Amino acid sequence: MTQTSSRPYVLSIAGFDPSGGAGLLADIKTFEANEVYGLGVCTGLTFQNDIAFERVNWVGLPDILEQCRLLFERFTIDYVKVGLFEHLHLLPPMIDWLKERNPTIKIIWDPILRASAGYEFHRHYAQELLDQIFAGIYLLTPNIPETQLLQPASKPEQGAEMIAQHCPVYLKGGHQIVEKIADETFSSVIDILFNGNERQEFKSERIENGEKHGSGCVLSSAILANLAKGQSLEDACQSGKKYTTQFLGSNPTLLGFHRISG
Repeated sequence: MTQTSSRPYVLSIAGFDPSGGAGLLADIKTFEANEVYGLGVCTGLTFQNDIAFERVNWVGLPDILEQCRLLFERFTIDYVKVGLFEHLHLLPPMIDWLKERNPTIKIIWDPILRASAGYEFHRHYAQELLDQIFAGIYLLTPNIPETQLLQPASKPEQGAEMIAQHCPVYLKGGHQIVEKIADETFSSVIDILFNGNERQEFKSERIENGEKHGSGCVLSSAILANLAKGQSLEDACQSGKKYTTQFLGSNPTLLGFHRISG
């Protein structure tokens, strides 16, 4: 293996979104802006734009691993993000494959369970399978609906606490608070990192017209990039939150702009 760049290599294993707002293209943009070198492996070709999702042509696990093999033969890869995947039962063998190549590899799973346009990718969530996936990853980055799907019997924060007994969980938009100062009302978003029995909150102001296609992809990729640069999990989450907030406020459309750090 070789390291030909002064930047660390990070890998995204995710779907290809032609709009560039989510999936591989969004991940690579985020990696570049956060000063790491992004590698990409495609899990599915989607037919979508920023507001509509029609269908996906899946890439089989053997071809996914073949894409990975050539990259691992050439580059030192210590950090991987996993996004859109056809079947959840394929995740454990892929995680095992990655750890065979690098036993210390750190994997973030951003669980893409439903498209924002309403398309549902996964309907069945066997707890034993989910626990096996959680045990093999370094961080899970679900939003509130995803957490409720992964732990349907629990409230989002309770579900995240349960999952955190297997792996750390960064719960996106953990809750919203509204503060009234003088005659003005300010709305804030709080993300929460659950790490074992500990929790840390990351607060940001809710941005008007800040909804963005692929914002979850951007956040998980920004966290991964900062981990690869040597930050602790807590600091990487703080940096990822800061970058994503900047992304959300970059313009009023559904497709955000990425800006190089500094």
